[in-house]
Amino acid sequence: MLSLGSCFADNIGQKLQTAGHDIVCNPFGTLYNPLSIALALTHALDDREIDPSWTIECQGLWHSWMHHSRFSHPDRDKCLQNCNEAIHLAHGQLQRRPLLLVTFGTAYVYALASGPHQGRVVANCHKVPPQQFTRSRLTVALIVDTWRPLLGRLAELGCTVIFTVSPIRHIADGLHANQLSKSTLLLAIDTLMTDQETDSKMPVCHYFPAYEILLDQLRDYRFYARDMCHPSDLAIDIVWQHFQDTYMTPSTIQQNILNTKASLRSGHRPITNKATT
Repeated sequence: MLSLGSCFADNIGQKLQTAGHDIVCNPFGTLYNPLSIALALTHALDDREIDPSWTIECQGLWHSWMHHSRFSHPDRDKCLQNCNEAIHLAHGQLQRRPLLLVTFGTAYVYALASGPHQGRVVANCHKVPPQQFTRSRLTVALIVDTWRPLLGRLAELGCTVIFTVSPIRHIADGLHANQLSKSTLLLAIDTLMTDQETDSKMPVCHYFPAYEILLDQLRDYRFYARDMCHPSDLAIDIVWQHFQDTYMTPSTIQQNILNTKASLRSGHRPITNKATT
């Protein structure tokens, strides 16, 4: 498997990893908007290394406009090396015809306001001053037009795609703007899902309703963390159970439980190193 996208891709990806599944989880780090996820996926499909001009130095660190800040480094060459290793890792996993889990987080994007890459959408602002960006909300048509050719390439590889929309609320945008953003993502995915019914060149695509489970089925603030934006551990466990019930056989689910217990045991640290008698 390969997961790409928002924090929720990490949540489910880590559950799959702990349960013993062969998954590369968010190799580019957390990516929030569909265009940045598409760019990362394109580089992975092509096994194309990042252009050095697509990096910036800020506050003593070099950053990639295509990667999360965990790839940032004081040395530019080391930053590029880390970024390119992630691209090669994702490319290698794609060659194995994986199930691809894609989680869209927001339809709002930040594009560079000036310079040689003016107008290009960045995956992360890296705390660069806000006046260096222009902010906008993607349209359904732009998301669909960006993803259609990518899905065609994934079909040629024999990949299966599961789309989700992150239930994490971006309240910094305002509650109404957050709803508009999530609605845009839902409509774009629905259009792509409809495409597969009439286009034989589209891969097998599924939609997993993580967003709806948290907001409509659980619909209680006790299922959110203290920030009232991210799902609580209990909510993640419930969504994980739905994910297993939807895509896995009972025997696989039972094996997940055994593998998870074994993983937790192996990560246990004894209180003391003294031998017991």
